[in-house]
Amino acid sequence: MNAQVQHHISDELLLDYASGTLAEGWSIAVATHLALCPSCRDRLSFMEHAGGELLEAVEVEETASASDSWTSMMDKIAADKNKPAAKAPARVVATGDAVLPEPLRSYLGTDVNGLKWRALGRGAYHIPIKTGDKESQVRLLKIPAGKPVPEHSHGGRELTLVLKGAFTDGSTVFRRGDLEEADETLTHQPVATPDEDCICLAVTDAPLKFKSLIVRLVQPVLGI
Repeated sequence: MNAQVQHHISDELLLDYASGTLAEGWSIAVATHLALCPSCRDRLSFMEHAGGELLEAVEVEETASASDSWTSMMDKIAADKNKPAAKAPARVVATGDAVLPEPLRSYLGTDVNGLKWRALGRGAYHIPIKTGDKESQVRLLKIPAGKPVPEHSHGGRELTLVLKGAFTDGSTVFRRGDLEEADETLTHQPVATPDEDCICLAVTDAPLKFKSLIVRLVQPVLGI
């Protein structure tokens, strides 16, 4: 049995997903996390319910601004925090021993045993995932057990969702289902835990900024 997910989608990202404003790449990461995280499915259900009540209760005037609607939504969520949570929906489980849940598995056409990985160097592999989204880049990463990824910062947002194994980032451990959100303020060097290779889904909207000159030189070829 998988350990309970500890690192979840932010409220802002989940609200964007609920409202349908996320680009395809980000939506793949959020939907895959939701397949592994009953707690966030509960949160999504609550947000959708609160949004529905808000639309029914408020007469939206043509002059109302988007910020007013946002404030009303957040005020309602804050007011309802102490209400008993709705029962979580049935957990979404990948078929059999599958590592990749839907919808991710459909994008790749197979589970991890059928994938054709591309070498990144130093034992790491990746698989770019094609989408119709020009805003983000989506890929699977496989990092060898006990090995780090090159130290880097970010030119924008990065979402990393663990699908198998685990990695550490400083003192924090991310396991299956855990989602790490990073932005321009974070410089880090995640390290796969020594027990097994770590497979992650990674979504970015800008090239990573690597500290290593060698990695920067091959970065255009690798597309990262």
